[in-house]
Amino acid sequence: MWWNRKVFLLSFFLLGFFPSCTEDESPPLPGDLEHIAYDPQPFDLAIPEGFPPMEIPEDNPLTVEGVQLGRFLFYDPILSKDSSMSCSSCHLPQGSFTDNLALSAGVDGLTGDRSAMSLLNVGFYTNGLFWDGRSHSLEHQALQPVENPVELNVMWETVEARLRKHPDYPAMFRKAFGIEDSKEITRVLAGNAIAQFQRTLISSGTSKFDRKFLNKEIGIDFSEEEFRGFDLFFDNPDSPLPDGQCFHCHNAPLFTIDEYFNNGLQEAATLDDFPDLGRGAITGQKIDNGKMRAPTLRNIMLTAPYMHDGRFQTIEEVLDFYNEGLHYADNLDENLVIPLGLTPQMKADIIAFLHTLTDTAFVNNPQFSNPFEP
Repeated sequence: MWWNRKVFLLSFFLLGFFPSCTEDESPPLPGDLEHIAYDPQPFDLAIPEGFPPMEIPEDNPLTVEGVQLGRFLFYDPILSKDSSMSCSSCHLPQGSFTDNLALSAGVDGLTGDRSAMSLLNVGFYTNGLFWDGRSHSLEHQALQPVENPVELNVMWETVEARLRKHPDYPAMFRKAFGIEDSKEITRVLAGNAIAQFQRTLISSGTSKFDRKFLNKEIGIDFSEEEFRGFDLFFDNPDSPLPDGQCFHCHNAPLFTIDEYFNNGLQEAATLDDFPDLGRGAITGQKIDNGKMRAPTLRNIMLTAPYMHDGRFQTIEEVLDFYNEGLHYADNLDENLVIPLGLTPQMKADIIAFLHTLTDTAFVNNPQFSNPFEP
């Protein structure tokens, strides 16, 4: 009995020394996130002078917290089968968010049949994403590589479970989207966050072209070669130079018109014979067979190799192809039917102009860099 009395007194003492938690002060249960403040701050996009406004979905507004979460997810290999690859594996800043490979290998070493596109200014695209336009929004696009067997090759259910158990992500999802429990972390919210980050990948507005023609900075001068390339590119009516047929698909300010074209790259006897149907496989329209998205030419000098299958290693090869290597088909873009007839000097002039589209401030922007690296 004396022993029980000592235990009772000791227990009483300890209870008095460590006050019991009230209902309001009780520690959160596992997964409970309501104790974390939810106060998302609007993200202020920096859009250069002369650019169009960006369409932001009402159900996924940009917030500081959402963009930060998306940046972490974009660079985190947790989204892949064996945690060895991330979105950034094929979209690296130094390549203007390409990987500078003709074809990329996924986690199992399998390669796809198309090159990784640049994500520069991808938030301005409103006419589908990927080379064939199969995704209608960035939110939808962000979900696709995870389960693709030749890319990250993991089920979203597995990724969701990883994120819910992660030491940091539940709080980040709470701050970005106001979830009350880690069980509410879903692929949809992850895709929304990644889409938010991708919408921030905007040109800095400091390329030589931008400074001269959009910002109209005093003292920024083009060389004679760059000016001739400008006239060839945009078909200046006051210039005696011919039309290089560039701006029809790659017009300023984005240097893409967000459309799909047969640029004569693939050889096909009929519209049914293209090795890669491209846009036609999505629309079901035979006239769209062989058509691919016209990519942006901003930072084009940083994104080699070129074309949807990465077949050209240099920009010189690209211009040689357009000048003398096109394959005819019934849906070949009308601006390419007549041979360009560019001289070696004209091709050099166009390349000189393309160099003015290089935006080093974009690729070196710390807000776009890997948050897991110092």
